[in-house]
Amino acid sequence: MAETFEQYILRVMPGITKEQTGLLLSKCIVRKLHKKEILLKEGDISHYKIFVMKGLLRNYNIAENGNEIIVRFTDEGEWTTDPESYFSGLPSKYNIDATEPTEVVLIHQEDLLTLKQQIPPFALFMVKMMTDNANLIQKRVLMSISGSAEEKYLDFIQTYPSIFKRVPLHMIASYLGLSRETLTRVRQGLANK
Repeated sequence: MAETFEQYILRVMPGITKEQTGLLLSKCIVRKLHKKEILLKEGDISHYKIFVMKGLLRNYNIAENGNEIIVRFTDEGEWTTDPESYFSGLPSKYNIDATEPTEVVLIHQEDLLTLKQQIPPFALFMVKMMTDNANLIQKRVLMSISGSAEEKYLDFIQTYPSIFKRVPLHMIASYLGLSRETLTRVRQGLANK
């Protein structure tokens, strides 16, 4: 499975040398997760950047009423963490778990800082990744504030077609900030068009 991550590195970090790739790989921890296995628990501190090689993760919070509030899905070839906890050292407000059997690469925060200093292509990639994530978050916030239930649902299907097919309806509803009943009505309305 480390070969998958190595191929990814070579694809997204042009100019990285064989030695730099070896150094980066030496700092990686590969972990296999079972469905529903928690990688980060609310109250713990997020010390790792997480890359999904296979499977799907979700970042979520449990509200006081017991409802799950999903803030993010992380599919294969994507990175995640709890950024607030990761950068501040404060306890996480979120859980990260596997929605299906998942394989991840973990890079500890201290190692990541060292790697960014020693591997310029990696440092450039991290800046690009953070910029891309900020743009996705901004798009999601705008859709959440201004989109109708139907627009949110259609945007989710278009943005995350593979995730849409792999998670139950209640998780999609949670991610969109809708009740399951509202999402069911939206889906039925679209089917009748």
